[in-house]
Amino acid sequence: MKPGSSVAEGGLALVVLMLVGLPVVAQNSSVKDSYLSNIELCNGTGTTSLDARIGACTTFIQARPDSTAALAIAYNNRGNAYTAKGDYDSAISDFDQSIALNPTYAKAFNNRGVAHLRRREYELAIEAFDDAIKLDPGYGAAFVNRAGAYLKKNDHQRAAHDYDEAIRLQPASRAAWSGRCWTRAVLGASREALADCDRALQSGSTSAAVYDSRGLIHLKMGEFGAAIDDYNSALRAAPELASALFGRGLAKLKQGDAIGGKSDISTARTIQKNIGDEFARYGVDYD
Repeated sequence: MKPGSSVAEGGLALVVLMLVGLPVVAQNSSVKDSYLSNIELCNGTGTTSLDARIGACTTFIQARPDSTAALAIAYNNRGNAYTAKGDYDSAISDFDQSIALNPTYAKAFNNRGVAHLRRREYELAIEAFDDAIKLDPGYGAAFVNRAGAYLKKNDHQRAAHDYDEAIRLQPASRAAWSGRCWTRAVLGASREALADCDRALQSGSTSAAVYDSRGLIHLKMGEFGAAIDDYNSALRAAPELASALFGRGLAKLKQGDAIGGKSDISTARTIQKNIGDEFARYGVDYD
C-alpha cells in the first residue's frame, strides 16, 4: 500500500568533465575511443545493462583520471547500478567513496540514502537525505525520498510535510503527488488525498501504488464500486499487491459479494499475513 519507489540520481555526464585533460594513456585515437566508450557506458546511456555499466565505471575508476569530480561521479554512477542490482553493500561503499572525493556532492548523499532505505535502515537513510537537503535545499527528489523513509517509520506528519515541500519545488513530480495522496489518505484528509491521486494519474502515472491509494480513499469514503475499480487497476499492474487484494475484498463484502470478498482477503493474507492489522491501523474496519 505504501509508495515503494525511491529516486536515485546520477551526476553530470562524465564526458563533459573529460573534454579537458584526458590522461596521457588516452592520447592515441584507439585508446581515446575506448576511454570515451567507457565514459558513455558508465553514464548508463541508452539500454546499457547494469553489469556493463558497472564494468565501464570500474575501468574508468581504475584509469584514475586527473579530475576528482569525474571520479566522484563514476563512483556515484556505479553505486546506482549496484543499488539497482540489489547489492546495497557495494552501493553504499561506492557512495562513501564518491562523498569522500566530493563532500559537496548532494546526489551521492541522496543515493546513499536510497540504498539505506532499501536495506530498511531508516534512520541512516534519513540522515543521508538530511545531508543532501542541507547541501541543496532545492533538491525535490531528496524530499520525496525522505518522506518515504518517514512513512516506513509511520511518521506520517513529517512525510506529509516533505511531500508538500517536494511539490512546491517540483510541481510535476508524480512520485510526490502519489506519495502525498497516500499519506493524506492515512491521515484522514480524504478529499485532499483524492485530488492528489487524480493529479498523479492526470500526469500520466500508471503506478499500482496510485490506484491502490485511491482505492483506499474510496473504501474509507464508502464508495465501494469506485474502490473496486481502482483496486482492479492496481492489480492489473501488480497482480500480487496484497493491499489491493485485501481492499478489494473488503469492498466486495460491503457490496454483498461474500464469496469474491473472502477469496480476495484469503489470497491477500497468504501474501502478507498481517495485512488486516495494517488496514486497521489506517482506520478501516474489516471485521
